[in-house]
Amino acid sequence: MDIEEKIELVVREPTVEVLTVEELRNLFETKSTPIAYNGFEPSGLVHLGTGLICAYKMKDLIAAGVKVKILLATYHAWINNKLGGDMNLIRLAAEHFRHAWTSLGVPPDRVEYVHADRLYQDLDYWTKVLLISKEITIARARRTLEIAGRKEVEAKKVADLIYTPMQVADIFQLEVDICQLGTDQRKANVLARELGTKLGFWRPVCVHHHLLQGLMQPPVWPLPEGREKEILSEAKMSKSKPDTAIFIYDTPEDIRRKIRMAFCPPRETKFNPILDIARYIIFRERDRVVIEKPSKFGGGRFEYLSYEELEKDYIKGRIHPLDLKKAVAEELIEILAPVREYFSKNKDARRTLEILKKVKITR
Repeated sequence: MDIEEKIELVVREPTVEVLTVEELRNLFETKSTPIAYNGFEPSGLVHLGTGLICAYKMKDLIAAGVKVKILLATYHAWINNKLGGDMNLIRLAAEHFRHAWTSLGVPPDRVEYVHADRLYQDLDYWTKVLLISKEITIARARRTLEIAGRKEVEAKKVADLIYTPMQVADIFQLEVDICQLGTDQRKANVLARELGTKLGFWRPVCVHHHLLQGLMQPPVWPLPEGREKEILSEAKMSKSKPDTAIFIYDTPEDIRRKIRMAFCPPRETKFNPILDIARYIIFRERDRVVIEKPSKFGGGRFEYLSYEELEKDYIKGRIHPLDLKKAVAEELIEILAPVREYFSKNKDARRTLEILKKVKITR
């Protein structure tokens, strides 16, 4: 595989930003096996975003010859009081996440799972945390709290302000060349790029992927001009709001119910979670999508070979939201069938799922 083919895999959707493509090209030219990472707070059940969207990028990176490290950030989840701050549950959730990605086709022998519990036993890691902390003002540490799913005003404890220096230190402790995380983690990654060479490390390439939208209507609609980013950041798919999310092991009945109730404004594409799933999941898995219109509404069978074609017809009103929902639901049920089978047959995976289903999930 040549370098341009590797770059094409890395920038493939759901990637929405690379800092920078030129640096990525240089990395492939100078290093035979670059190292990429993504980090996750083990915090409960796995929805389409944490599951499918992240699994796609793991597989893209593996195909491009990149060594992938996945940080199961138990300490970050503990600081963030996920699962009530119960470290035993957080560790169990970490194992659950591993099962989830395996069920989605991420080869476990091609990914290195790193547990923060072990990584942080190295005193050198905490030296990095302090070096980075000395370069960050309290005001900036507050501004970066988006990476923890928090607003600036929610920083109540000193530990909240340590979250960002720890995440930046993760990058250098893991010897990461490529930070491959969601767009909500951008502030930490940019900080790593700024501080890397200054502190005697390096400047990592940052690859940010799209955050899947939640299924519910945004808290303010229509989106007011100038506040789109703020409002949409609150409307991403979230495990702490089960009705906004489709979980990878949801039953066919639950998937149909959630999608039937989902926000899907006619002719509108700017915030439409059903089109979002169609673009970033269905057309990732399928080379064509068929939408059928009931005979009582004139009938018809519409076949689309690309998301762009589908979007154009939706804007024109040729596709009714209910017909789109039905097609997306049935495709999603089929795509997730191997996950349901995996969690049904794998005793340990089923155990983690059964325990976590009984636990109250917090944001």
